[in-house]
Parts: sequence; structure tokens; C-alpha cells
Amino acid sequence: MKPAVMLISAAALAVAAAPAPAAPKAAAKQCFRTQDIGGHTVGDSHTLYLSVGGKSVYRVTMRNVCLGGISSSDPIELTARAGSGSICEPDDLDVRATLAGGGGLSTRCLIDDISKLTPAEAAALPNGVKP
Repeated sequence: MKPAVMLISAAALAVAAAPAPAAPKAAAKQCFRTQDIGGHTVGDSHTLYLSVGGKSVYRVTMRNVCLGGISSSDPIELTARAGSGSICEPDDLDVRATLAGGGGLSTRCLIDDISKLTPAEAAALPNGVKP
């Protein structure tokens, strides 16, 4: 019986010593500079699309309804908060929307997410929404 116990113990040690599966790598941050924003369109009351560098499209999703009633031709102010001009996280971007004819009052948008669209996702956007 002792050889069987030793064999089981050896097998348990081999399993315990096996390397753990590698953790999935975190997605690389997709940063851009405010100077590279070439245009924008309003998707809906919570969504803004940005054309960046002439070839990339980013979706900016808001927590509040700051874009309600705003069209793509209305003034939207996009500034970097950190002062560096780089946008990597939602907190890096300040978005303010002004309804044309609304007395010049702007609404600050609370950003929930900024994500770079794949080329297929960007191509699938309706014509009126593509920046």
C-alpha cells in the first residue's frame, strides 16, 4: 500500500508544481491626441463618434443625456483635462455640448467609456453617423 500512496503523492506534487495558465493580457490602451480629432458626429443622446487621424473612429459613451437635442453641426467642445493633450481614459477628456440657439449655455458630458472601433465596426455605422 505504501507504494500506491507514494505514487498518488508524487502525482499530486506534479500537478501542484505545474505552471499556472497565463493570465490574459490586458488590451493595450488606445490613446489619441485632441489635435488629431478631425471631426465628430452625434449618434444619439448618449453617444459621440470621433474621427481621429483620418483613419480611426472612436465611440465616446456618456453617462448623462448631454447630447439630447444636439446635432452633429452644433458646437461640441473637446479638451484634454490632463493638459498633455493625450486621451487614454474617460477622465482625460472633457466634452461640452452647446445647443445652437440655446442661449450659449453648454452642457458638460459625463463620459462613461471611450473605445476605438474596429475597421468593420466603423464601416458598419450608418452614413449619417460616420464621422
